[in-house]
Amino acid sequence: MTGVRIGLDVGGSKTDAVAVAAGGSILARRRSATERGDVGVVDSIVAAVEAVSTRAGSLSITSIGIGIPGQTDGRTVRHAVNLDVRELRLADAVEARCGVPVAVENDVKAAALGAHALAPVAGPLALLNLGTGIAAGVVVDGRLWRGAGGAAGEIGHVPIDPAGPVCACGQTGCIEALAGGRALAARWARPGAFPVRDLLDAADEGHPLALRLRADFVRGAAAAIRLLALAVDPRRIVLAGGLAALGDRVADIVSEELRRSSAASGFLRSLHLGERIEVLPAGSPAAALGASLIDAPVPV
Repeated sequence: MTGVRIGLDVGGSKTDAVAVAAGGSILARRRSATERGDVGVVDSIVAAVEAVSTRAGSLSITSIGIGIPGQTDGRTVRHAVNLDVRELRLADAVEARCGVPVAVENDVKAAALGAHALAPVAGPLALLNLGTGIAAGVVVDGRLWRGAGGAAGEIGHVPIDPAGPVCACGQTGCIEALAGGRALAARWARPGAFPVRDLLDAADEGHPLALRLRADFVRGAAAAIRLLALAVDPRRIVLAGGLAALGDRVADIVSEELRRSSAASGFLRSLHLGERIEVLPAGSPAAALGASLIDAPVPV
C-alpha cells in the first residue's frame, strides 16, 4: 500500500501538519497548538503526526519533515527562541517515537520549497518572509539552495543604514531592524494584539512616528527584494509571513517604493521587480507541504 509523507510547520503558537500522497496531493491537514520547550515541541509534533495520519486513513507513514524556526543541520535545531529551544536533536527525538525517518529544515526554507511545489517555475524562486524577522528561502530548479553552511537567505542581517537602529544580531541598521515585525513593534511601543497593523493604521491617519516606522519598513522590505533580485535573479519573489498576510496593503506600498527607487536607474527598471512579486495567500499550506518534501539526511 502506498505510504504518505507527513510535513509539519512548527510555529510559536500553532503547528500546521499535512499528509501528502506520493503524487504530491494533500490528503489531510490539521492545525493545533504548539507547546514550548524541548519536551513540549516534541510532544506537539508527535500528536500532530498521529492526528493528521489518522485523518489520511490507513496509509502508512514513510517519512516526516519538520519546518521550524532557528538554525538547523537536518537533524538538530538551535536558537528557536520563540519556542524556548536552545539546542534540540529534534530528528532523533521524533524518530524514536514515530519510527520513521525524520528531516528538519528551517521554516522559511521549507515554505520556499512548498511555494515552488504549489506553483513550479523553471529557474530560481525566492520566498521572502516578512514576519517577526526577515529571511528568505531560495529554490533553484526544485531544490533548496542552502549554501555552504545553511546560511543562504539570511538577508535580514544585511546592514543598509549606518544610522539605523541596532539589530538583535549586534549590527546597526540591518534590514530586520528596520522591517522585522518584532523590531517595529518594539519601536512602536504601543500595546495591541497586532502592533504592525495598528502602526499602519496610525500612519494612514498621519501619526508622525507611525509614518517614520512605515517608511523604514518599506525601505527595508524593498532593499531585501532588490538584494534577492541582484544576488539570485529569481523568476518569482513570493512574500510570506505575518506582515505579508496583510496582503495588498503591504505589497502595494512595497511595490510603490520599488518603482520610486528605480525611477533614476534604467538598470533597476529593466529588472521589472514589481512584476516578479506575489503574496502567498493567507492560510496557504506551503510551509508544511515543503517540509514534507525534504529528503531526510543520512545520520552521521
